[in-house]
Amino acid sequence: MSSTPVRPQKTAMLLAQRIVGDINRRGNTVGDRLPPERIMLEDYEVGRGTLRESLRFLESQGVISLKPGPGGGPVVQHPDATSLATSLTLLLQFADAPFRTIAEARSGLEPMLAQARGRVSCPTSRLAALEASVDNMHDHLDDQTVLQEESRRFHHVIAHGCGNPILGYLVDALLGILDDSAIGVDHHEVRRSAVHQAHLAIYEAIARRDPSASAAAMQDHVHQHLRYAEEKFPDVLSAPVVWGNGS
Repeated sequence: MSSTPVRPQKTAMLLAQRIVGDINRRGNTVGDRLPPERIMLEDYEVGRGTLRESLRFLESQGVISLKPGPGGGPVVQHPDATSLATSLTLLLQFADAPFRTIAEARSGLEPMLAQARGRVSCPTSRLAALEASVDNMHDHLDDQTVLQEESRRFHHVIAHGCGNPILGYLVDALLGILDDSAIGVDHHEVRRSAVHQAHLAIYEAIARRDPSASAAAMQDHVHQHLRYAEEKFPDVLSAPVVWGNGS
């Protein structure tokens, strides 16, 4: 039986892995500058083109930023879910997947995360962040921009408090792709009030450490959101995911 040969990794990609390994080994943190180009060329024994390709790749992944001019160079950053969202968007685009698939994935994933968050005592800082988000949404129910910002913050805090980083970043990526304001889902005032009440119910269940109620409240919230979009904006959910077009 024949098998597809494994394509060897490019030298630039292997070098990128070495650079990240050295960042970890040195204990570099956000804002630290990496060695200048001439030192890196000597240390890694590669050509200038290979080094610059590696650094551009790491910049695109959010691992570093490249500061121009004298005293510039690569500076360590903390990657977020942006590159993951881009990769998922491209995969979904080439699979001809509609936005509905992302909403359905959230419906299965987020109740589980809320249940996990409600199972253990939530740190004071995270509870305070959830409460502040709920309160700010309530105080700005006339502003859809605030609704979108606080919705993302609320779900981000829950996802990253479940104890599983990969699930947290996955939710961030899904929220980044399924951005209601970008894809054209509008929320009238009654709907904005319903979203606020849903967030309040989720927060209160988590605060009293009730995993079943936390999961149920989140499940109702994401299902209501999907049903609202299905009723009011079916064409949006049926539209294919396209990179750079509202995602």
